[in-house]
This record gives sequence, structure tokens and C-alpha cells, in this order.
Amino acid sequence: MPQSFRVLVFGLAWVAFSGMALADPPRPPAPTPTKPKQVVLISFDSAREISQWERSRALAKRTGAHFTYFLSCVFLLSPQTRQEYTAPGKGAGKSNIGFAASKQEVADRLEQIRLAAAEGHDIGSHACGHFDGKDWSKADWLAEFAEFRHIFENAYAINGISPEPDDWRGFARHAVTGFRAPYLSTDKALYEALPEAGFQYDASGVSKAPASPPSKNGITRFALPLVPEGPEARPVVAMDYNLYVRHSGGFDRPSMANVFAGRAYDAFRAAFDAQYSGKRMPLELGFHFTQMNSGAYWNALERFADEVCVMQQVECISFRDYVARQRGGAAQAVAVGG
Repeated sequence: MPQSFRVLVFGLAWVAFSGMALADPPRPPAPTPTKPKQVVLISFDSAREISQWERSRALAKRTGAHFTYFLSCVFLLSPQTRQEYTAPGKGAGKSNIGFAASKQEVADRLEQIRLAAAEGHDIGSHACGHFDGKDWSKADWLAEFAEFRHIFENAYAINGISPEPDDWRGFARHAVTGFRAPYLSTDKALYEALPEAGFQYDASGVSKAPASPPSKNGITRFALPLVPEGPEARPVVAMDYNLYVRHSGGFDRPSMANVFAGRAYDAFRAAFDAQYSGKRMPLELGFHFTQMNSGAYWNALERFADEVCVMQQVECISFRDYVARQRGGAAQAVAVGG
């Protein structure tokens, strides 16, 4: 090989090697932003029937969920002790939803409250007599809150139930940090009274879609979202009672229970899937202990929770724990022993 050709080949090889050596190394692909876990907030209003306390707690145990129970305090008064409660503008012993059936039922409900709290669930206030407070003053709301706290803390003594657990009063003074208004009916005076009464959150709102709850004047404001439902995907508040009215006009139709359960489940699951694959806004679903349409909505709830609450990227938590997390504190459950 001629000398000049060997020099040329060597030079070209060196240029190629130098280019390879000096080139920037390949960059690793940019990491995909990690989505937050999907939060699901499941709550129950009034919290009356003992069997439904037991059923909901069983659902929580098998799915790892934590629920919020908005208690109506009249269910801690028997027919003999109903005079202990006086609503704003009403006579003593008046209630829109009645009272507990007996002293024994009060004792059983107190036991369920204690068990639920010990298991990490959130006990909230649904006021007492389920009156519409949209025209109440701040003083009226504060009076109703005071009635709730008095009856809750003194429930064992008021009803002559013994023995009272040693830790009950300490628990009762600090456990209730959240509120939901009967009928979701609110006014300006309510939001003036809530922080003064020591509440941290309110769950009385309704929103067009799932959204992160804002905080104002120290109160985190949750809202039940409108979710598409039925063949025409018409929006409905994500609560069993609203579905009950939508499906059957507020009257039981047992023969349609399976159809209504399927529609409710489809609405819950579609709302969940939209958030899970999207922005992952908290999804709030509301229920009562009442078995509307032969339990259609509880059947839908159980099917839904059994599927989603066990998912790795999902957290079914209480309002209290959500607020504690948002405020930067560890979600410490207020619990009673036993």
C-alpha cells in the first residue's frame, strides 16, 4: 500500500474515532411525572341503623378503607331522654328524623361509634334534629353545635348507660372536627360559626365536578360532585338519595333494585375512571344508612369499594385524614380504646 494512502486511511479513522469520543453521551429519557394516588372520600349521613354500622365497618376491614360518619345526635337520645335536645326556634324534644328507639339502641350505637373510631374512622357532626338551617343566624348554628357536643360527650350519663368508658369524654371532646349540614343547606352564618365552634372542615357543598377542596377562614370545604349517570349521562349529585330520587322519584321500587344498583355502580366507576386516568382530583361519594330501593346503592357502593379501594394507586380515606395531610400534619386518628 502506498505511503500516502496509508496516511489518508489512518487520518480518516482518527477523525471518526475522535468524533465518537467527543460526542455527548446519550441522555436517559426524562422521567414520567409521578401521579398522586387517587383519593376517594366515602361518607355516611345520620348513621342510625346498627346493622349498617356493622356492614360498613366490615367493608372497611376487607378493603382497607377509612370512612367518615356524620352523626345526627338525636340518635343518642332515647324516647325518655329526648327532652335533652332543643333545636333553634323549636320546643324541646323536637326532631325531623325522630330519636333512638330505646336506651339499649343508644348503648349499641355508642359501642359502634367507639369501635369505628378505634378502627381509624372519622366521626363528624350532622347536627342533631336534621332541621334546615338556611335561615339560621350564627347564634343559632352555635347553639345547635353546642347541643351536639353536649349530647355527644354526655350520652352515657344522659341515658343512664353504665359503665361509661373511662376514655369516652376525652375522646368526645376532641373527635369531631368536621360537619355536614342537613339537606346540604347552608348560609353565610354557618361559615361564620364553624371556625368559632372548633371545626376544621365542612362537607356540605356541591360542585360541578370532582375538585380539590379549598380552605377559607380555616375551614376546608369539601363538595359532593355532579357525576354523569344513566343512559343519557345526565349529571346528578354523587349521593345515594339523589340517585334514589332520579331513579324512582323517592319511592321504593324493589323490582328495579338490580337495575338501579347497576346504574349507580356505573356512575361511580365512570367518575372514578375519569379521575384515575386524568387529573386525579379527590372523588367524594355520599350515602345514608337507609336501604333505598332495597339496598341498591349500598350494593353499588360495596361493589365499587371492593374493586377500587384495594388498588395500589388508590386511597379510600376519611375527610379528617385528608385535612390533616393537607395541613402538613401526620394523619393521626383520634381513637378510643376497647
